[in-house]
Amino acid sequence: MEPQSPSGDTCANDVPRVLAHLEVLESEAVHVFREVAGEFERPVLLFSGGKDSIVMLHLALKAFAPAPLPFALLHVDTGHNFPEVLAYRDRTVAEHGLRLHVASVQEAIDTGRVRERPDGTRNPLQTVPLLDAIAGHRFDAVFGGGRRDEEKARAKERVFSLRDEFGGWDPRRQRPELWHLYNGRHAPGEHVRVFPLSNFTELDVWQYIAREKIELPAIYFAHRREVFARDGMWLAPGAWGGPRDGEESRIRTVRYRTVGDMSCTGAVDSHAATIEEVITEITASRLTERGATRADDKLSEAAMEDRKREGYF
Repeated sequence: MEPQSPSGDTCANDVPRVLAHLEVLESEAVHVFREVAGEFERPVLLFSGGKDSIVMLHLALKAFAPAPLPFALLHVDTGHNFPEVLAYRDRTVAEHGLRLHVASVQEAIDTGRVRERPDGTRNPLQTVPLLDAIAGHRFDAVFGGGRRDEEKARAKERVFSLRDEFGGWDPRRQRPELWHLYNGRHAPGEHVRVFPLSNFTELDVWQYIAREKIELPAIYFAHRREVFARDGMWLAPGAWGGPRDGEESRIRTVRYRTVGDMSCTGAVDSHAATIEEVITEITASRLTERGATRADDKLSEAAMEDRKREGYF
Protein backbone atom coordinates (compact mmCIF):
# COMPACT_ATOMS: atom_id res chain seq x y z
CA MET A 1 0.00 0.00 0.00
CA GLU A 2 1.37 3.41 -0.99
CA PRO A 3 2.20 5.81 1.85
CA GLN A 4 -0.16 8.78 1.96
CA SER A 5 -0.12 12.24 3.49
CA PRO A 6 -2.63 13.17 6.20
CA SER A 7 -4.75 14.68 3.41
CA GLY A 8 -4.69 11.44 1.47
CA ASP A 9 -2.13 12.71 -1.10
CA THR A 10 0.90 10.67 -2.10
CA CYS A 11 3.98 12.46 -3.34
CA ALA A 12 5.68 11.43 -6.56
CA ASN A 13 8.64 9.95 -4.66
CA ASP A 14 6.29 8.00 -2.32
CA VAL A 15 7.15 10.28 0.60
CA PRO A 16 4.10 11.50 2.55
CA ARG A 17 3.44 15.20 2.05
CA VAL A 18 3.48 17.17 5.28
CA LEU A 19 0.51 19.52 5.57
CA ALA A 20 1.28 23.23 5.76
CA HIS A 21 0.15 25.20 8.81
CA LEU A 22 -3.00 26.63 7.20
CA GLU A 23 -3.89 23.23 5.76
CA VAL A 24 -3.73 21.72 9.26
CA LEU A 25 -6.02 24.42 10.65
CA GLU A 26 -8.43 24.01 7.75
CA SER A 27 -8.46 20.24 8.17
CA GLU A 28 -9.21 20.56 11.91
CA ALA A 29 -12.09 22.96 11.28
CA VAL A 30 -13.61 20.84 8.52
CA HIS A 31 -13.42 17.80 10.80
CA VAL A 32 -15.25 19.73 13.55
CA PHE A 33 -18.05 20.77 11.20
CA ARG A 34 -18.55 17.22 9.94
CA GLU A 35 -18.40 15.81 13.46
CA VAL A 36 -21.15 18.19 14.63
CA ALA A 37 -23.31 17.49 11.58
CA GLY A 38 -23.13 13.78 12.34
CA GLU A 39 -23.62 14.05 16.10
CA PHE A 40 -26.22 16.79 16.62
CA GLU A 41 -29.78 17.23 15.40
CA ARG A 42 -30.15 21.02 15.07
CA PRO A 43 -26.85 22.91 14.74
CA VAL A 44 -26.70 26.60 13.83
CA LEU A 45 -23.81 28.87 12.82
CA LEU A 46 -23.47 32.34 14.34
CA PHE A 47 -22.90 34.75 11.45
CA SER A 48 -22.51 38.49 11.89
CA GLY A 49 -20.62 39.44 8.73
CA GLY A 50 -17.42 39.88 10.75
CA LYS A 51 -14.22 38.33 9.44
CA ASP A 52 -14.12 35.34 11.82
CA SER A 53 -17.71 34.35 11.05
CA ILE A 54 -16.95 34.84 7.34
CA VAL A 55 -14.00 32.45 7.53
CA MET A 56 -16.07 30.02 9.60
CA LEU A 57 -18.85 30.03 6.98
CA HIS A 58 -16.29 29.58 4.19
CA LEU A 59 -14.92 26.50 5.98
CA ALA A 60 -18.42 25.13 6.58
CA LEU A 61 -19.32 25.48 2.91
CA LYS A 62 -16.08 23.69 2.03
CA ALA A 63 -16.79 20.91 4.52
CA PHE A 64 -20.06 19.92 2.85
CA ALA A 65 -19.53 20.90 -0.80
CA PRO A 66 -21.06 20.21 -3.23
CA ALA A 67 -24.05 19.59 -0.93
CA PRO A 68 -25.86 22.60 0.56
CA LEU A 69 -25.04 23.73 4.09
CA PRO A 70 -26.95 21.37 6.41
CA PHE A 71 -27.75 24.02 9.02
CA ALA A 72 -28.97 27.62 9.26
CA LEU A 73 -27.23 30.84 10.28
CA LEU A 74 -28.08 32.98 13.31
CA HIS A 75 -27.23 36.65 13.83
CA VAL A 76 -27.87 38.54 17.06
CA ASP A 77 -28.55 42.03 15.74
CA THR A 78 -27.86 44.77 18.31
CA GLY A 79 -29.53 47.46 16.22
CA HIS A 80 -26.21 49.33 16.34
CA ASN A 81 -24.33 47.28 13.75
CA PHE A 82 -22.17 48.81 11.03
CA PRO A 83 -24.27 49.19 7.84
CA GLU A 84 -21.44 47.85 5.67
CA VAL A 85 -21.36 44.64 7.68
CA LEU A 86 -25.14 44.10 7.57
CA ALA A 87 -25.09 44.64 3.80
CA TYR A 88 -22.34 42.03 3.47
CA ARG A 89 -24.33 39.60 5.66
CA ASP A 90 -27.46 39.89 3.54
CA ARG A 91 -25.53 39.66 0.26
CA THR A 92 -23.74 36.50 1.40
CA VAL A 93 -26.95 34.82 2.55
CA ALA A 94 -28.60 35.55 -0.81
CA GLU A 95 -25.55 34.47 -2.85
CA HIS A 96 -25.37 31.02 -1.23
CA GLY A 97 -29.09 30.50 -0.71
CA LEU A 98 -28.69 30.18 3.07
CA ARG A 99 -31.27 30.28 5.84
CA LEU A 100 -30.78 33.18 8.28
CA HIS A 101 -32.43 33.68 11.67
CA VAL A 102 -32.09 37.14 13.24
CA ALA A 103 -32.42 37.64 17.00
CA SER A 104 -33.04 41.32 17.75
CA VAL A 105 -31.73 43.17 20.78
CA GLN A 106 -34.10 46.04 19.96
CA GLU A 107 -37.06 43.65 20.09
CA ALA A 108 -35.85 42.33 23.44
CA ILE A 109 -35.70 45.91 24.74
CA ASP A 110 -39.16 46.72 23.37
CA THR A 111 -40.68 43.64 25.04
CA GLY A 112 -38.94 44.25 28.37
CA ARG A 113 -36.67 41.23 28.17
CA VAL A 114 -33.61 43.47 28.62
CA ARG A 115 -33.09 47.09 29.62
CA GLU A 116 -31.12 49.67 27.65
CA ARG A 117 -27.81 50.54 29.32
CA PRO A 118 -27.03 54.17 30.28
CA ASP A 119 -23.83 54.09 28.19
CA GLY A 120 -25.72 52.95 25.07
CA THR A 121 -23.61 49.82 24.68
CA ARG A 122 -25.67 46.85 23.52
CA ASN A 123 -23.00 44.17 23.21
CA PRO A 124 -23.69 42.80 26.74
CA LEU A 125 -27.42 42.76 25.92
CA GLN A 126 -26.99 40.10 23.23
CA THR A 127 -27.05 37.21 25.70
CA VAL A 128 -30.82 37.14 26.32
CA PRO A 129 -31.86 37.29 22.63
CA LEU A 130 -29.25 34.64 21.84
CA LEU A 131 -30.50 32.26 24.51
CA ASP A 132 -34.11 32.95 23.52
CA ALA A 133 -33.29 32.03 19.91
CA ILE A 134 -31.44 28.87 20.95
CA ALA A 135 -34.36 27.75 23.10
CA GLY A 136 -37.03 28.79 20.59
CA HIS A 137 -35.45 26.96 17.67
CA ARG A 138 -34.22 24.07 19.85
CA PHE A 139 -30.63 24.42 18.61
CA ASP A 140 -28.42 21.82 20.28
CA ALA A 141 -25.06 22.96 18.83
CA VAL A 142 -24.05 26.56 18.14
CA PHE A 143 -20.96 27.30 16.04
CA GLY A 144 -19.08 30.42 17.15
CA GLY A 145 -16.04 32.16 15.69
CA GLY A 146 -14.16 32.55 19.00
CA ARG A 147 -10.40 31.96 18.96
CA ARG A 148 -8.12 31.18 21.88
CA ASP A 149 -5.69 34.00 21.07
CA GLU A 150 -8.38 36.69 21.41
CA GLU A 151 -8.91 36.86 25.15
CA LYS A 152 -8.12 35.01 28.41
CA ALA A 153 -11.57 33.48 28.93
CA ARG A 154 -11.72 32.25 25.35
CA ALA A 155 -8.31 30.64 25.79
CA LYS A 156 -9.83 28.45 28.52
CA GLU A 157 -12.58 27.00 26.36
CA ARG A 158 -12.52 23.68 24.55
CA VAL A 159 -13.58 23.25 20.94
CA PHE A 160 -16.80 21.66 22.27
CA SER A 161 -18.00 23.83 25.17
CA LEU A 162 -20.95 22.50 27.17
CA ARG A 163 -23.59 25.04 28.22
CA ASP A 164 -26.15 24.32 30.94
CA GLU A 165 -29.94 24.67 30.68
CA PHE A 166 -29.56 28.42 31.31
CA GLY A 167 -26.89 28.82 28.63
CA GLY A 168 -24.19 29.33 31.24
CA TRP A 169 -20.59 28.18 30.97
CA ASP A 170 -18.80 26.49 33.86
CA PRO A 171 -15.01 26.20 33.36
CA ARG A 172 -15.00 23.26 35.81
CA ARG A 173 -17.15 21.21 33.43
CA GLN A 174 -14.67 21.39 30.58
CA ARG A 175 -14.09 18.02 28.95
CA PRO A 176 -10.77 16.61 27.72
CA GLU A 177 -10.28 16.62 23.95
CA LEU A 178 -7.33 14.29 23.48
CA TRP A 179 -6.51 13.16 19.93
CA HIS A 180 -9.23 15.45 18.52
CA LEU A 181 -11.98 13.32 20.06
CA TYR A 182 -14.96 15.50 20.95
CA ASN A 183 -17.71 14.72 23.43
CA GLY A 184 -21.03 16.27 22.45
CA ARG A 185 -23.13 14.52 25.08
CA HIS A 186 -25.59 16.86 26.76
CA ALA A 187 -28.76 16.62 28.83
CA PRO A 188 -32.17 17.89 27.63
CA GLY A 189 -32.18 21.70 27.74
CA GLU A 190 -28.39 21.93 27.51
CA HIS A 191 -26.50 22.73 24.33
CA VAL A 192 -22.91 22.82 23.11
CA ARG A 193 -21.02 25.83 21.76
CA VAL A 194 -18.54 24.74 19.09
CA PHE A 195 -15.49 26.76 18.07
CA PRO A 196 -13.93 25.51 14.79
CA LEU A 197 -11.44 28.42 14.72
CA SER A 198 -10.12 27.78 18.24
CA ASN A 199 -6.55 27.19 17.11
CA PHE A 200 -6.44 30.00 14.55
CA THR A 201 -4.73 33.28 15.46
CA GLU A 202 -5.67 36.66 14.02
CA LEU A 203 -2.69 36.34 11.67
CA ASP A 204 -3.79 32.84 10.62
CA VAL A 205 -7.26 34.17 9.82
CA TRP A 206 -5.86 36.88 7.57
CA GLN A 207 -3.38 34.54 5.88
CA TYR A 208 -6.23 32.10 5.24
CA ILE A 209 -8.35 34.93 3.81
CA ALA A 210 -5.45 35.78 1.48
CA ARG A 211 -4.95 32.15 0.44
CA GLU A 212 -8.65 31.52 -0.22
CA LYS A 213 -9.26 34.98 -1.75
CA ILE A 214 -12.22 35.56 0.57
CA GLU A 215 -14.13 38.83 0.15
CA LEU A 216 -14.53 40.98 3.29
CA PRO A 217 -16.54 44.10 4.12
CA ALA A 218 -14.59 47.23 3.17
CA ILE A 219 -14.61 48.30 6.83
CA TYR A 220 -11.62 45.98 7.46
CA PHE A 221 -9.40 48.06 5.17
CA ALA A 222 -8.15 51.62 5.44
CA HIS A 223 -10.78 54.25 4.64
CA ARG A 224 -11.72 57.77 5.64
CA ARG A 225 -14.30 57.87 8.44
CA GLU A 226 -15.72 60.30 10.95
CA VAL A 227 -14.61 59.23 14.43
CA PHE A 228 -14.21 60.66 17.91
CA ALA A 229 -11.93 59.71 20.82
CA ARG A 230 -13.23 57.94 23.92
CA ASP A 231 -11.29 55.82 26.42
CA GLY A 232 -8.29 55.64 24.11
CA MET A 233 -10.26 54.42 21.09
CA TRP A 234 -11.66 55.91 17.88
CA LEU A 235 -15.43 55.33 17.89
CA ALA A 236 -17.87 56.06 15.07
CA PRO A 237 -20.80 58.43 15.72
CA GLY A 238 -24.21 56.83 15.59
CA ALA A 239 -27.73 56.53 16.94
CA TRP A 240 -26.34 54.71 19.97
CA GLY A 241 -25.39 58.00 21.63
CA GLY A 242 -21.98 59.20 20.55
CA PRO A 243 -20.33 61.63 20.58
CA ARG A 244 -21.10 63.25 23.92
CA ASP A 245 -20.60 66.88 24.80
CA GLY A 246 -16.91 67.69 24.62
CA GLU A 247 -16.10 64.77 22.31
CA GLU A 248 -14.96 66.26 19.01
CA SER A 249 -15.52 64.36 15.77
CA ARG A 250 -12.87 64.37 13.10
CA ILE A 251 -12.12 62.61 9.81
CA ARG A 252 -9.28 60.09 9.99
CA THR A 253 -7.91 57.23 7.93
CA VAL A 254 -8.77 54.12 9.91
CA ARG A 255 -9.76 50.49 9.63
CA TYR A 256 -11.36 47.94 11.96
CA ARG A 257 -9.54 44.86 13.27
CA THR A 258 -12.71 43.38 14.76
CA VAL A 259 -16.35 44.31 14.27
CA GLY A 260 -19.12 44.34 16.85
CA ASP A 261 -21.56 46.89 18.22
CA MET A 262 -20.70 50.41 17.04
CA SER A 263 -20.81 51.68 20.63
CA CYS A 264 -17.89 49.56 21.81
CA THR A 265 -15.83 48.72 18.70
CA GLY A 266 -12.93 51.07 18.06
CA ALA A 267 -11.15 51.76 14.82
CA VAL A 268 -7.36 51.88 14.54
CA ASP A 269 -5.29 54.40 12.60
CA SER A 270 -4.15 52.54 9.51
CA HIS A 271 -3.19 52.91 5.87
CA ALA A 272 -3.44 49.16 5.21
CA ALA A 273 -5.67 49.03 2.14
CA THR A 274 -4.93 45.48 0.97
CA ILE A 275 -4.87 42.06 2.60
CA GLU A 276 -1.09 41.92 2.28
CA GLU A 277 -0.72 45.30 4.01
CA VAL A 278 -3.07 44.21 6.80
CA ILE A 279 -0.99 41.06 7.34
CA THR A 280 2.17 43.17 7.60
CA GLU A 281 0.46 45.47 10.10
CA ILE A 282 -0.80 42.60 12.28
CA THR A 283 2.61 40.95 12.29
CA ALA A 284 4.09 44.09 13.86
CA SER A 285 1.28 44.60 16.41
CA ARG A 286 1.78 43.77 20.09
CA LEU A 287 -1.90 44.10 21.03
CA THR A 288 -4.65 41.55 20.43
CA GLU A 289 -7.52 42.83 18.31
CA ARG A 290 -10.02 42.75 21.19
CA GLY A 291 -7.55 44.27 23.65
CA ALA A 292 -6.92 47.15 21.28
CA THR A 293 -10.41 47.85 19.99
CA ARG A 294 -13.19 46.44 22.21
CA ALA A 295 -14.38 48.65 25.07
CA ASP A 296 -16.65 45.91 26.47
CA ASP A 297 -13.60 43.77 27.26
CA LYS A 298 -11.99 46.63 29.24
CA LEU A 299 -14.70 46.80 31.89
CA SER A 300 -12.71 44.45 34.13
CA GLU A 301 -10.06 41.72 33.97
CA ALA A 302 -12.83 39.11 34.05
CA ALA A 303 -15.39 40.93 31.86
CA MET A 304 -15.53 38.28 29.12
CA GLU A 305 -15.50 35.33 31.51
CA ASP A 306 -18.35 36.82 33.54
CA ARG A 307 -20.46 37.25 30.40
CA LYS A 308 -19.65 33.73 29.19
CA ARG A 309 -20.82 32.30 32.48
CA GLU A 310 -24.15 34.03 31.81
CA GLY A 311 -24.48 32.62 28.30
CA TYR A 312 -22.55 35.06 26.07
CA PHE A 313 -20.75 33.86 22.91
